[in-house]
Amino acid sequence: MDQTAVQGATILVVDDERDILALVTKMLAKENFVTLSAGNGLEALEKVREHGPDLVVLDYMMPGMNGLDVLKEIKKIRPETEVIIITGRGSETTAADSIKMGAADYLMKPFDRDGLVSAVKKVLSEKKERQEAEHQEILKISKMVGKQRLGDILISKGYASFADISEAIERTRSKNGRRIGQVLVEESVISEEQLARSLAYQHGAKFVNLFNFHIEPRYFESISYELMDRYQFVPYEEEGGRLVIAVSDPTNIIMVDELELLLGRPLNICVATRTAISEALKRSEGSQRVLKEVTEEFKLHLVKETEEGEETLSMDRLGEEVSPIIKLVDTILFSSLQKRASDIHIESSERHVIVKYRIDGVLYQAMDPIDARFHSTIISRIKIMSELDIAEKRIPQDGRFKIKFKDKKIDFRVSIMPSIFGEDVVIRILDKESITADLAELRLDRLGYSENDLKRFRKAVSEPYGMVLVTGPTGSGKTTTLYAAISEINSAEDKIITIEDPVEYQLPGVVQIPVNEKKGLTFARGLRSILRHDPDKIMVGEIRDSETAQIAVQSALTGHLVFTTVHANNAFDVIGRFTNMGVEPYNLVSSLNCVLAQRLVRNICQSCKRPVKVSKELIVDSGLDYDKVSKMGMTFFEGKGCTECNGTGYKGRKAITEFLDLTDRIKDMILERRPNSELRKAAMEEGMTTLRMSALEKVFRGETTLREINRVTFVE
Repeated sequence: MDQTAVQGATILVVDDERDILALVTKMLAKENFVTLSAGNGLEALEKVREHGPDLVVLDYMMPGMNGLDVLKEIKKIRPETEVIIITGRGSETTAADSIKMGAADYLMKPFDRDGLVSAVKKVLSEKKERQEAEHQEILKISKMVGKQRLGDILISKGYASFADISEAIERTRSKNGRRIGQVLVEESVISEEQLARSLAYQHGAKFVNLFNFHIEPRYFESISYELMDRYQFVPYEEEGGRLVIAVSDPTNIIMVDELELLLGRPLNICVATRTAISEALKRSEGSQRVLKEVTEEFKLHLVKETEEGEETLSMDRLGEEVSPIIKLVDTILFSSLQKRASDIHIESSERHVIVKYRIDGVLYQAMDPIDARFHSTIISRIKIMSELDIAEKRIPQDGRFKIKFKDKKIDFRVSIMPSIFGEDVVIRILDKESITADLAELRLDRLGYSENDLKRFRKAVSEPYGMVLVTGPTGSGKTTTLYAAISEINSAEDKIITIEDPVEYQLPGVVQIPVNEKKGLTFARGLRSILRHDPDKIMVGEIRDSETAQIAVQSALTGHLVFTTVHANNAFDVIGRFTNMGVEPYNLVSSLNCVLAQRLVRNICQSCKRPVKVSKELIVDSGLDYDKVSKMGMTFFEGKGCTECNGTGYKGRKAITEFLDLTDRIKDMILERRPNSELRKAAMEEGMTTLRMSALEKVFRGETTLREINRVTFVE
């Protein structure tokens, strides 16, 4: 068996029984496979579309879609993905049906590790051999007999019937020269991938899967993005001194000849689907080479708010000639949007100006240091955009501006603070329109909670009255959690009013009030007014003072469901915060439904995820028993770094949680003013998962890394 053929293969394990799912995933991860998991058929199909696994290990008996239903859909979505069916209620009929529908093998529970691994490696090796033999056959046929007709190939491969081909030929005559392959794809007779594979076979070329493919940055040095986009190709690899490009139509010989002339070098072709090429170009568009070209052409428009409404000012109208400093600031803003940054930091030093982006909660240097002599002009430009005093450099200033880019308005909140080398700037980016669109699908189960905490939190937010309290530091996702909870319970039967500072996202069907302390509209004053508007549910963005705390607690006690946040390190410190703000413990425990403490940890980038060997020092520093971890054969993962994640190895974030349920025992202990250590011990005896435990669960599932959870949580 060729071991190299199976190393690093991606395997999706699907089982509705969590224990078996975890066991099988662990068995396969130990063999250096990249493993994914799904608990039901719908989740499995979503991961097949998103990740394109090489093999699916699929449970036969599942609620909803059974194994055969899922197998049938997998073969429609990705015919080349192999499937092994596993069941504890096997029969000869089930086995025959599975193989008939395209399963590569069939295993019965219980099975041992060696049996599973052997079957997986056998299927993957046979797949590799089959692909190689098919490629050699293509080359042989191409040389011996010339090209076959596309229709004959589609029929021989079982993609279409003779009747399908005949009907398609008739339709091509009425569709102004449309080709037979295009017609068959449009009519959903065959898939794009089946067409591409058949065209590759017909022309003796190799079919390539561009899933998660990224164009190497070096190619942008000699080939412009515009050229790739115009001719719809991607440079794939170098082979024997020739550049291999992926195209969707190998019959277009004129295009290949033109490209050889334009690029000044010989080309070979391979075949990919049109959609895959388009997606690969989109993924690679944000590279440094493309960014450099785009920033020379793109235009941002500053939006100035007036009493009559909003006036859009083109940057070109701010001066007869656009200065280099304006271009530089615009480039900084544009690049931050491309890289999904939440904040821009402009820091001054003795010799340089450093620009940093905060991406997924971590700061990264955005570009090479800028000479310090440009510092004052950069700050002045930002002050002008924010309508601040450019002459005042001794005290902090806060402002805001709005930019229109690609028909989308984006808010920027600016904070300027003097330091020993000059003024430093932090700009918070609020892309309200994009986030508001995402809120339509925002649900609690998308935030990364454990199944147990999710179930208990949903119960708490569904109560008719009381207080739901979310705690954590700034930037820990508290507001997003409350928005997700409100989105789930929002209905036309209830009136929901929120008071926030600021209103970050717009929720349909919800009355949202922004705090305006300059005009006297504080949280406390706004909350009193809200209570006179007959609300059913209230959200208070943050409890900062005694007055707001007292009113919020009284609201929860008088029949309202109150959602709010407070800054505290964990779920137990919240009790002390409210006591210090003058809230009586009896009133607090009577009003509280639950306390949810949370943090955000970065997810490993799925495009460059790989198994790694973790050092003994890191395991011990993480509070784990090295011998126990070694004995369990635990596999850890990390991201290598790629263009998809800007070389960080991480992309996106998920929540880790600590859910404190206010049971009668916990309430009695709070009323007795017992110390937090005793409260924590009692809560853990009742099944509470701490922040650290929640973080470790994500590490063991291969979702994040030990270094990341050590950055966010304390070792217990």
